[in-house]
Amino acid sequence: MGDCEGLKAPDAAAIEAMAREVLAELPAEFAGHAQNVAIRVAEFATEEMLDELQMDDPFELTGLYDGIPMTEKSVSDQPGGPDVVWLFRRPILDEWAARGNVTLGELVGHVMTHELAHHFGWSDADIARIDRWWE
Repeated sequence: MGDCEGLKAPDAAAIEAMAREVLAELPAEFAGHAQNVAIRVAEFATEEMLDELQMDDPFELTGLYDGIPMTEKSVSDQPGGPDVVWLFRRPILDEWAARGNVTLGELVGHVMTHELAHHFGWSDADIARIDRWWE
């Protein structure tokens, strides 16, 4: 069986550690604002998340920003909890295996950066203009 014997897929803690590395390496102008964002790793998005995005296949969603973008926050907002970047382990691992040409850390980094961009108020179109990763 070669070198793969006994290897296990990275668990949620490993994915979270990779995401925290992304936070630690953010440029100074973003780092302060991103420190208040919680990172959560789940196997898959919930049915409610998928329904809200009008998605059927849980493997299509690798990450999700759940919060109020900084550009829309006001002092009158009553925080119901921290803004959260969700990372979905199984879809991330599935995409990583399907791509075959990137490290897991690179993929987690791109998902994390994409979701943080939403925290900063960027739309998917804004992100796509500077990040061609998903094409």
